[in-house]
Amino acid sequence: MSSRAVEVAKGVPPLAPEREVIWPKPTREKLANGLQVILAESHSIPKFHGQLIFLSGNAAAADRAPGLAEMTATVVRTGTQRRASRQLEEDLRSIGADLSTEAGSDISAITFTGLSEFAEPLLDLVHELAREASFPEGEFERERRQKLEEVKLNRTQPSSLAGERLRKVLFGAHPYSQVSPSEGQVAAYKREDLQSVYREFYTPQNALLLLVGDFEPQEMLKDIKKVFGSWSGNKPPAKTYAEPANPRGRRVYLVHMPGAVQTQILAGCHAITRKHPDWIKLGLTNTLYGGAFNSRLVMNIREDKGYTYSPRSSVNALRQRGYFSVSAAVRNEVVAASLTEMLYELDKLRALPVPESELADAQNYLSG
Repeated sequence: MSSRAVEVAKGVPPLAPEREVIWPKPTREKLANGLQVILAESHSIPKFHGQLIFLSGNAAAADRAPGLAEMTATVVRTGTQRRASRQLEEDLRSIGADLSTEAGSDISAITFTGLSEFAEPLLDLVHELAREASFPEGEFERERRQKLEEVKLNRTQPSSLAGERLRKVLFGAHPYSQVSPSEGQVAAYKREDLQSVYREFYTPQNALLLLVGDFEPQEMLKDIKKVFGSWSGNKPPAKTYAEPANPRGRRVYLVHMPGAVQTQILAGCHAITRKHPDWIKLGLTNTLYGGAFNSRLVMNIREDKGYTYSPRSSVNALRQRGYFSVSAAVRNEVVAASLTEMLYELDKLRALPVPESELADAQNYLSG
């Protein structure tokens, strides 16, 4: 990594020399059942982190109901054929481990952290959740009620409504336009719907096991084969989706919330995915614009003008399409002025070269 000059205020001690970053060489293997495994050694502390990632999420289940993969992941965590929810928690505590489940637009995942000396029992528990989740009726009903309350709350939040509208504008009939289910759709969820998604998505041919931590790769591979080797299941059938919308030009969409004292501004457009060769450059550009606390957008509408407390921009890489977004919650009387400055900073970044010192600062921020 090449060194970059950094401006240091007078009287402040100089920075230490930049240390070379040495990435661990990954160990990759594909088991006979189709499970892809990636291992990376890191011996700083006697722990390891892992994710069992399934390459299907809410988008792949959108033809059945919005958010169904997310609800499936939530209930997977509540019990198996051999362990009830309380037993799961006790067994995790007994080996000093943490475990969570989640799903997004493109993936579902079981994420876990534990002590290296208890790797095999933790992997066994992860395998059990992936293969033998029982979807207890009582737990399903409890999680569905909680989801209903969450949906009701989100319908009162300007940021949630703005995000929902932006995704609909950008993606149209494509499943990526679905951010959240409605109350009626959550109420219509059935336990059998979740079990169907589970059987289809949670298979070794649709999965990637990623482990990073304090272990010897070949010994860890032996444990993985012992635990996951007998798991079987096919890859889900490929799906085709409607083409996303193709909005052009600058347009304004309004969501009316009577009585609101603030306005949530959210702007966005299509962008690239992580596979694009310019992905890193786009991340750097976003850092300059609004992705860091010292970015141009923050300096302009927060520090200089005081229009908002926390403006932010981000690049979001979904599997098939990416998108860029910029947001700020502002007082109603400065909505037009804030939007003007957002667009001004975008246009300026496109039109004029970035000063070397500003670019170096953003590079240092991203590289840590």
